[in-house]
Amino acid sequence: MTAVHVPGAPAIEDGRLVSTSPATGAEVGRLPVAAESEVRGAVERARAAGDWWAGLGFTGRRERLLRWRSRIAQRMEELAELTHAEGGKPVGDAVVEILTALEHIDWAARNARRVLGPRRVRSRLILAEFTGHLEYQPYGVVGVIGPWNYPVFTPIGSAAYALAAGNAVVFKPSEYTPAVGQWLVDRFAEVVPEQPVLTAVHGLGDVGAALCRSGVAKVAFTGSTATARKVMAACAETLTPVLVEAGGKDAMIVDADADLDAAAEACVWGALTNAGQTCIGIERVYAVDQVFDAFVDKVVSRAGRLTVGPDGADLGPITMPSQLDIIRRHIDDAVASGGRAVLGGPGAVQPPYVHPTVLVDVPEDSAAVREETFGPTLTINRVRDVDEAVERANALPYGLGGAVFGRQRAVAVARRLRSGMASINSTLTFAGMSTLPFGGVGDSGFGRIHGEDGLREFGRAKAITRRRARSLLPAMTFERTPADVARLVKAAKLRYGGR
Repeated sequence: MTAVHVPGAPAIEDGRLVSTSPATGAEVGRLPVAAESEVRGAVERARAAGDWWAGLGFTGRRERLLRWRSRIAQRMEELAELTHAEGGKPVGDAVVEILTALEHIDWAARNARRVLGPRRVRSRLILAEFTGHLEYQPYGVVGVIGPWNYPVFTPIGSAAYALAAGNAVVFKPSEYTPAVGQWLVDRFAEVVPEQPVLTAVHGLGDVGAALCRSGVAKVAFTGSTATARKVMAACAETLTPVLVEAGGKDAMIVDADADLDAAAEACVWGALTNAGQTCIGIERVYAVDQVFDAFVDKVVSRAGRLTVGPDGADLGPITMPSQLDIIRRHIDDAVASGGRAVLGGPGAVQPPYVHPTVLVDVPEDSAAVREETFGPTLTINRVRDVDEAVERANALPYGLGGAVFGRQRAVAVARRLRSGMASINSTLTFAGMSTLPFGGVGDSGFGRIHGEDGLREFGRAKAITRRRARSLLPAMTFERTPADVARLVKAAKLRYGGR
């Protein structure tokens, strides 16, 4: 296969994956493409490495993970520049992404023992003579398939928690950002040189499929909903459990008592950061009638000041060239179906860039409202009240995140959103809070990374009982007598027969 010289598009030359800048086309890295046999070999080596890694215990793993965190922090400018070069993301945004990833490594390392370590669990009447014990044991080898839009933060959200839980990890970075993925693996190898505990396999979608079928004990996938279905189908062949963080079409609700300046500022960030290439990005806004016009004016004013370009701009290029056609189609369809572009519009798509576009009065059945756009576009529609806003927000099969701006009813409205996460009077903040789980419902996936739930996602619950005394009410034995059964019935009525 020869390279197709489209800036940013992955190409394979002489068995190597060639990564280029979407802005300039300059080559960023060349990584060896893994054949199916090589993927299986990587998993086999990781299996042995995982036994060694698990044997270090929580204390040993914590020490190594914190050293990995420190190594990344010490060289974060280098990683930010690499992220900028390979994906086009502004350096400032890359720094924020790396900082968030560092927080997650730190939290996972420091809390794994508390969350996953052995602990006693109280028994109850029917087995009062036993004690219960619970611990979470590592799966062994976890396969992580990462995305290109947040090539540091997102895979670390799975890998760091899997590693803290005692697993080895085989990581398949996106073919659009393989150099960033390899950089993370190389820094880990510097602090864990003894065994291939965290390794990378590179290539296109067939390499990800090979990883699903390679014998890994679990797969953590982040990407589109369509690809998630393929991953699940491949994993189903061997009943390999899978964690899925898929697409989103997150909505923001603006109530009548919202601080409109704060809402507009957060909306512009939530919708347009990383050129809108954010799974939890705000793509739809529903503003109640009383504040709709003022809110739109404030959003347009702020978004219109953003700069677009290769270096030092607020918005960089669209990382995946094929996404430009989707963004253009959504804008064109919105305008053709009666929507109005109050900023940007069809002419905003200027490859490899898309300028900020704000669309109003867009029909709810249009592609711009119903499909994930993944670009710096935003629809803002008028609603009569928050009840209508919630109904519209929940109308799609996606359910990743969302936001609510308001005072009196904001918490109640956030709870009503059909989503795995929601932020009140802010946008995207739940992603950076390492103590909270991250994940969605419906077409946005299932399972959780981050927080205590994220640690438990990468450990098998192991339940153990231990006899501590003679059975006063023998039940689980063929030695029980009719008198024992009578006592069991009496005890059950006393314990459970009342209210």
